Amino acid sequence: MEVLYGLHPVEEAIRSGSRQLDHISVARERHGANGKPDARLEAVIALARAAKIRVSLEPRDQLTRLARTDTHQGILAVVRERQFLALEDLLALPHHPRFFLALDGLEDPHNLGALIRTADGAGVDGILLPERRSAPITATVAKTSAGASEHVRIARVTNLARALEQMKKSNIWVVGLDERGTPDYTDYDFSTDTVLVLGREGAGLHDLVKKTCDHLLRIPMAGQVSSLNVSVAGAVVMYEALRQRRNPSVQHPMTTKRPKERRGLGS
Repeated sequence: MEVLYGLHPVEEAIRSGSRQLDHISVARERHGANGKPDARLEAVIALARAAKIRVSLEPRDQLTRLARTDTHQGILAVVRERQFLALEDLLALPHHPRFFLALDGLEDPHNLGALIRTADGAGVDGILLPERRSAPITATVAKTSAGASEHVRIARVTNLARALEQMKKSNIWVVGLDERGTPDYTDYDFSTDTVLVLGREGAGLHDLVKKTCDHLLRIPMAGQVSSLNVSVAGAVVMYEALRQRRNPSVQHPMTTKRPKERRGLGS
């Protein structure tokens, strides 16, 4: 069993129905600053009871002990362990153009949660995470994602570079984000099936993953700092992709410049 805490993560876990909830614990001291019951908390409790999920009242200190933080907002849920998808599940999706996000070794759960939240908002079809050298999907990630982690499709892969090669065989373009890449991200045509690959905080993409990419894109920087935080950079590019996918008739410089033969940078 796992613990989710916070209003949004618990609410979205109930709404999504993606995992079985054993029960929900609510702090007995659940009144707002005005001394009245917290309306948002009461709404989640009502949602849980409507879904026939057991709700128990506990001392706030007990919730803090279970959540291992005092930022639980007076509510937590005990849920079954998350079952991840396989790469094949993502490749079987009928959406066209498909747009995926691959994360190459992110270690900060707050960055991971922020990217999952953005991926949900930008309509990303699924996320690839390596099984090792990556932050796990924890309660902190769920809280940072505002519950989006309960909705976004997430696949775990043993070897990210190999998974990206498999995606290329399925006619999905692999594009990495790199401060030394070319062209600018706005010049890339996201109206075709694409997976965007983001690297580690501070270190960027691993060499083998970078060599697997068909293209390396960059975000132009007008100031003195050479790059953005990975979650911010990812948000910038994901929403550019969404903009283009909503306007597929718009031509981009790279639309007609791609070679017919699929070759990565390291080929």
